[in-house]
Amino acid sequence: MARGFLSFCDRLLSLLVALALLLMGAYAGFALWDNQQIYASVDNAQAGMCRVKEEAGEDRSRLFEAMRAINPDVRAWLTLDNTMIDYPVVQSTNNYRYLNMDVYGNFSLAGSIFADVRCDPDFRDRYTLVHGHHMAERKMFGDLDLYKDETFFRENRTGTLILEDRTYSLRTIACLVVRSVDEYIFNPTPWTDDIGELLIYARVTGVHYDDEAIERLLQENRDAKEGGRPPQIMALATCSSEYTDARTILLVEMIDLPAEE
Repeated sequence: MARGFLSFCDRLLSLLVALALLLMGAYAGFALWDNQQIYASVDNAQAGMCRVKEEAGEDRSRLFEAMRAINPDVRAWLTLDNTMIDYPVVQSTNNYRYLNMDVYGNFSLAGSIFADVRCDPDFRDRYTLVHGHHMAERKMFGDLDLYKDETFFRENRTGTLILEDRTYSLRTIACLVVRSVDEYIFNPTPWTDDIGELLIYARVTGVHYDDEAIERLLQENRDAKEGGRPPQIMALATCSSEYTDARTILLVEMIDLPAEE
């Protein structure tokens, strides 16, 4: 009788182990499927908006009319050359709406690329902060990691920010890794009239930076106090893996391109 009981317990244990393995396999399969759905939603949203951009061609008015018919919160189109960062930029009345919503207004863990609510929606501030999730497979702002490699940083410096009435050429000036509570980066308010201290901070703390560009921008910042044209910079921010609340920041100079004749 004891031998039969032990045999029963052995079979029961084997069954429970098999069931546990089956459940673990099912969960792993679901997790893989779920991740694929997240990445697919990013690709689908981006592909749809890229078609809108392609159809508009060089006509900015047509582009923004089409994008705002999809979502009136669209403010700009951001591209960083030689990366997969090529997305519309939205802005809401708070910094939470687009954490888990795509540009079409659908729920998405990938969210959207969005401008901080404290920044001018027309991108005329001296300092503009733009947020995006860090995702695998180079989605959203995942490619900001590339700029932490010095060779890539030095050799890939350009991008474009398209607005309805003008276009900015972008040039990278610094890559930083900071905490999520870093006041220099994540509080745009102090830089309304003077970005000199922010530029110095970028040079002191940057993983990589362009010293000549920062020095030139510091001079332009000083000249602006005497009536010169103030420089504009933009920070692109995403999560990073260096420590718990690390953030990767790419600072870019915004160069207003002359209007076409």
